[in-house]
Amino acid sequence: MALARMIPIPAPPTSATNMTIQIGQPIPSANLSVLKDGAQAITTAQIFGGRKVLLFSVPGAFTPTCSERHLPGYIEQHDAFKQRGIDVACLAVNDAFVMDAWSKSQGVPDGLMMLADGNGEFTRALGLEMDATKYGMGLRGKRFALYAEDGVVKQLAVEAPGEFKVSSAEAMLAAIA
Repeated sequence: MALARMIPIPAPPTSATNMTIQIGQPIPSANLSVLKDGAQAITTAQIFGGRKVLLFSVPGAFTPTCSERHLPGYIEQHDAFKQRGIDVACLAVNDAFVMDAWSKSQGVPDGLMMLADGNGEFTRALGLEMDATKYGMGLRGKRFALYAEDGVVKQLAVEAPGEFKVSSAEAMLAAIA
């Protein structure tokens, strides 16, 4: 009788590999996409390298709080961020086509980047993913905002589930002041 061959099974990920990014840490390397003459890849190095960037994340384009409060706040305050030399980017675990349609429906100004993290890879690398399968939404990003200078996190505001307080445009302008 032949013995069965042993196949090593990798250990489950530890909490260290799923930790949330912290202030002082570099933005992880990842590819995102934007819609410009078709879906285009853009790296986190291109987005954050040598720049001041405020990145805010929404659980989903076209969802109520995201469309009625979160994105509109950043649209209204876009010039205030620009005056401080800060680029603004919106992130969602959606595809570039959805982000583009949402951008058009919300009147997003030129210069406010609408970043698609289609498979949630960047969101997972940040440790800011959430499981929304019980709502029929699959893997999504938590509602958060982070401010980075030259690819290093300087401020991080992660919302408690169901809340919208610390990641608003107004709250982040005050935090960065």
